[in-house]
Amino acid sequence: MNPLIEQFVSSKRIAVVGMSRSGKKFGNMAAKELKAKGYEIYPVHPDAVEIDGFTCSPNLQSLTGKIDGVWISIPPKNVSPVLEEAAQIGLKNIWLQQGAWSAEVQQTIDQLNLPVVSKKCIMMYAPPVKSVHKFHRTIVGIFGGL
Repeated sequence: MNPLIEQFVSSKRIAVVGMSRSGKKFGNMAAKELKAKGYEIYPVHPDAVEIDGFTCSPNLQSLTGKIDGVWISIPPKNVSPVLEEAAQIGLKNIWLQQGAWSAEVQQTIDQLNLPVVSKKCIMMYAPPVKSVHKFHRTIVGIFGGL
């Protein structure tokens, strides 16, 4: 397994950037699944105080010392400021969910020299991997993609 992926999934205190107050985003589902898998989840939302029973923080800086990594599932146009904040607090354990990456985001990653897992689904790697996610991971392992 990729060492960056291994490091991320072995971390247990994860900030989640990408939950919505409506509860209808992938970030909400991922946060619930990660919690069920034993991860401590710390949602980051600039406006919400609470989402789906989780207490939210307005930014990563307010979580300093509590988190091992950040999982990001927001539109690419909003990702670079999150990466810049992660770099400011010295966070080196970052996962960009599929759909959060773009060429511009990659430029920020390169400029900040951040180790980032990108263009991969966390559910295919966070143990235990079950059901359709296990199948997808097997297919990616065999064919290199879906």
